[in-house]
Amino acid sequence: MAARNSSVDLDRDPKTIVATHEFEASRALVFDVWTDPRPLSPRHLAHKHLTQWWCPDGLTTTTSRFDMKVGGAWRFVVHGPDGRNHEHRITFDKIVAPDLIRYHHDVETVQFRTTVTFEELERNLTRVTLHATFPSAAERDRVVKEYGAAEGAKQTLSRLADYVATRTANKQSA
Repeated sequence: MAARNSSVDLDRDPKTIVATHEFEASRALVFDVWTDPRPLSPRHLAHKHLTQWWCPDGLTTTTSRFDMKVGGAWRFVVHGPDGRNHEHRITFDKIVAPDLIRYHHDVETVQFRTTVTFEELERNLTRVTLHATFPSAAERDRVVKEYGAAEGAKQTLSRLADYVATRTANKQSA
């Protein structure tokens, strides 16, 4: 079982989306599949792990830049099943391995700040909390309605759980 608990909280603060997921995996592994900057190959810029799980169901990601350091940027395009592409730019503000990643998302249509925490609950049980804060309650509500951001956060963490489960299974079978 990859996930023991999953939730999205829109009630805590009208300007936030808080998504939480528990993984039956070490904190180091979960942090690694989020932050490992190695590409799939020297000619393929896609991040080794992120392309496998980042985005809600039915969407895919193409990364053009991933510089995992404070002040570094992650530039990527999310491809929708309808053929539409959505440009994204994340700038990393703080990284404390393996505890925390703080970044801001800054594109013309959507701006917010996110803190992702990786909490070791016990051996091989990790809680990830994604806490996104928007400039206003109206902006958060718009992004939830127009982009499905609350459900998207839940689905993205669920895809991460599935991917982490495959990584855990691969290590156990090795």
